[in-house]
Amino acid sequence: MVVDLSKENSVFHHFMSEIRDVTIQKDRMRFRSNVERMGEVMAYEISKKFNYRQHDVTTPLGLAHVQLMETQPVLATILRAGLPLHNGMLNYLDKAENAFVSAYRKHHKDGSFDIQVEYLSCPELNGKTLILSDPMLATGMSMVLACKALLQRGTPEHIHIVSLVASAEGIEYVKKNLSANITIWCGAIDDELTAQAFIVPGLGDAGDLAFGNKI
Repeated sequence: MVVDLSKENSVFHHFMSEIRDVTIQKDRMRFRSNVERMGEVMAYEISKKFNYRQHDVTTPLGLAHVQLMETQPVLATILRAGLPLHNGMLNYLDKAENAFVSAYRKHHKDGSFDIQVEYLSCPELNGKTLILSDPMLATGMSMVLACKALLQRGTPEHIHIVSLVASAEGIEYVKKNLSANITIWCGAIDDELTAQAFIVPGLGDAGDLAFGNKI
């Protein structure tokens, strides 16, 4: 299942326009803040899919009946670009367990690249809800390898894949290479993917925009 937040009008579109805007992107703090706010929106939307149970809360004047999540999810992200998005979701799902995985493109002289996964920190996942985020879903290879690395820690009941900008090709790759028990959440879906695996119109390198260029 794929959920595309661009199909419904909301303030989310304002955040999306700013992270795409080449002029506004020059302000790294603003870029990180917008990505974090988009993570909050994503967490809110995903939370509607959780199981809830009624609880009684004592107020100064009596009892209030409220619906609370039965279990907390595990929030996972791909370092380093995913950190602001992860923080946004953690602002709302503040009792969640957390997981981190590194996945990066190792480029070769001929212009090709491989995806390398080198670091994993993750709690036990059996029977839990896993939410794995990365701002960009280009080829889908990083997301699939990161998810498979996390699955070494157990089998979740359900997996939510979160990206702000995804390519149609990347979505199909994820659907083909991961289990059917997943939901893919996108802020926008772009049709074009270049030979160098950059999404067009996309927004550029989210990690560099958030934290500065790397060498």
